[in-house]
Amino acid sequence: MLELPESAAQVATDPNRVYYVGAGYNPCLLPGLLFFLTRPCLRPCPSLRTVRNMLDGLRQGLVRCCSALALIVATLMTIAAQSSRPASDRASLRLFPVQALWTLTLDRQLIVPPAYDATYVYLATDPGRLVAYEIAHGTEAWSIEAHPQHELATGDGLVFLVEPDLLTARRATDGGIAWQVPFTDSLVAPPAWGNGRLVVATGDGAVVLVRASDGHIAWRRDLSSPARSRAAITANHVYVSIDEGRLVALLADTGETVWERRLGGPATDMLALDTRIYVGSTDNFLYCLNARDGRIEWRWRTGADVTGIPVVDDRNVYFVSLDNVLRALSRTTGVQRWFRPLPLRPTAGPIKAGGTLIVPGLAPTLPAYDVKDGAPAGGLSAGDGDTAALVRLISHDTTELPGVVIVTRNVKGVTATLVTRQR
Repeated sequence: MLELPESAAQVATDPNRVYYVGAGYNPCLLPGLLFFLTRPCLRPCPSLRTVRNMLDGLRQGLVRCCSALALIVATLMTIAAQSSRPASDRASLRLFPVQALWTLTLDRQLIVPPAYDATYVYLATDPGRLVAYEIAHGTEAWSIEAHPQHELATGDGLVFLVEPDLLTARRATDGGIAWQVPFTDSLVAPPAWGNGRLVVATGDGAVVLVRASDGHIAWRRDLSSPARSRAAITANHVYVSIDEGRLVALLADTGETVWERRLGGPATDMLALDTRIYVGSTDNFLYCLNARDGRIEWRWRTGADVTGIPVVDDRNVYFVSLDNVLRALSRTTGVQRWFRPLPLRPTAGPIKAGGTLIVPGLAPTLPAYDVKDGAPAGGLSAGDGDTAALVRLISHDTTELPGVVIVTRNVKGVTATLVTRQR
């Protein structure tokens, strides 16, 4: 093995010698390569007597330096590729085996379904209380008097409530009022939040967009037909399902109609992305529409109505229908990847927790399946609720693991449990 001189700087000043990168240093990691360049292993050549010796020494040094640079480039490319994996790796992590981190048991009934953001779960219970619990620990953060008439919406650090003659935004941190505006219209669908906007659909066929930050009504659009489900919001559009199987796209900034598409039956809940819209219908089809012009890119026939909001990953769209089947189709072509008969009647769309799909329904155990091939992955206990369990995916940032909150209801009250993958 070659040894480093006591002072490479002193030796390198010897005018009678030339130094080149020494053989025998074989780095395999980036730190070693950096050291290799910044403090090279120097090996003296014999005193140069001829021009040929000098050129040979320079050639050897150049070859070794180029090799080192090539190794550094390859190493950096490998590190860059590996650094891009953690998010996707975590997203594909299976939910099972599971653990319950906390359970809340309340002797009160829910007025409307729970609402969630990245930090809190909000439970509106009788007699007229809205309580926020920290998702990470299940501890109560605040409790206020409130009388919501519809499901809550959350976003921008606010909780939005439709109360009698009022539209109210409360701060997520303490429940205090951020803004409040008069609102006497009756609603036919829950309010929807997205991209700093709040959209409500009224019983007389109007769609109203409210600026979420201050409650200012940006526009009101009369569609002459009431909405059939919650609106979907993207950066540029608002999508509303109305009677006669019509799906309408409105400009988010002005409310102007961009396009209208008639499906084979009334649309159910939809998933709106920037380029595509996935929406079920009562004509037993799942549709994929082009977001730009509403063109039907593909559709897939099922044995009954599609129910709930579909979910997607990089490759597939997953959905359930009332023929009790969970299906996975290609997002782009609609080709079926796999399907799985269900042991229950689904009451909502599938929940994707990491690499696991959970199907809500009225059953003591909720079935779960692997996203890759639909193979059974286990089951989640839904307790002894009298109605179907309400399941909600929680943010990975909350627990750093796949997890869901399961809310069950019976005559005694409400039970909420946070379930995550075991560490």
